[in-house]
Amino acid sequence: MSDSKSITLNGDARSTSAATIADLVRELELTPEKVAVERNGEIVPRSTLEEAALGDGDSLEIVHFVGGGGHQKDSWTVAGRTFTSRLIVGTGKYKDFEQNAAALEASGAEIVTVAVRRVNVSDPKAPMLTDYIDPKKVTYLPNTAGCFTADEAIRTLRLAREAGGWDLVKLEVLGEARTLYPDMRETLAATETLAKEGFLPMVYCVDDPIAAKQLEDAGAVAVMPLGAPIGSGLGIQNQVTIRLIVEGANVPVLVDAGVGTASDAAVGMELGCDGILMNTAIAEAKDPIRMARAMKLAVEGGREAYLAGRMGRRKYADPSSPLAGLI
Repeated sequence: MSDSKSITLNGDARSTSAATIADLVRELELTPEKVAVERNGEIVPRSTLEEAALGDGDSLEIVHFVGGGGHQKDSWTVAGRTFTSRLIVGTGKYKDFEQNAAALEASGAEIVTVAVRRVNVSDPKAPMLTDYIDPKKVTYLPNTAGCFTADEAIRTLRLAREAGGWDLVKLEVLGEARTLYPDMRETLAATETLAKEGFLPMVYCVDDPIAAKQLEDAGAVAVMPLGAPIGSGLGIQNQVTIRLIVEGANVPVLVDAGVGTASDAAVGMELGCDGILMNTAIAEAKDPIRMARAMKLAVEGGREAYLAGRMGRRKYADPSSPLAGLI
């Protein structure tokens, strides 16, 4: 490793051990092919960044293109993959694939959950989801909906990986059919096995900060606590535990299950969650396309409110207008 150098980067003093300008760019977690560099008042051709030696006292400006006229798009990352939409939608309960695709478009979601089911051998030419939602344009997240044991879930996801090459998956292992609550013992066992096999499991779980941490330690790349029972539309029933999960997690936290309307999604985001997953709230709305748009706006609004930092709660009134000088 070369000696440390003192440079000026975009107006600020900085120490670096980078040998070349390209090394410095990578040190900044940027890609040399996507930036422009000026050193000591002169442009350094992009094709020479790998060979351009960095000298002590150099003054550099490094720029790249961003959208003009507004703030940079907020994004989140799971297992090294970055997304700009914090809304994940399901693909069940719609009247047809065409409506499903239209709702997805209105929601702006970049990830869809998909169930793994047997091929209809009696009608192999029947329409398939991939005919309407292109897996090359939208990230498919195979899930284990309907699985009640770790073995069932693992087997399902092995087939999903064989079918589409997917390693980013959504794991859910249900305890019983009435509540569709997760069986956490089976869920934890499945998470450990899947992680060892190279899967990247995003895991549906109870709204318990201890269970969430155990899943993270077992290899979950995201934890997805329920807000309320699946398909209930009751909204987030325990904001305290969701907030505790967010505060203790080192992986993304997404509310999964229970959202019924836009305000529920906004609450989840205001608690600091990285995203919201929903299906029934959109698919069973009287106007699914319009509800999909509403959910998109709610997730964005809730995220903005969280970043802005809400006002403190008070016991008593505090007038907006000063009382002094009243007529």
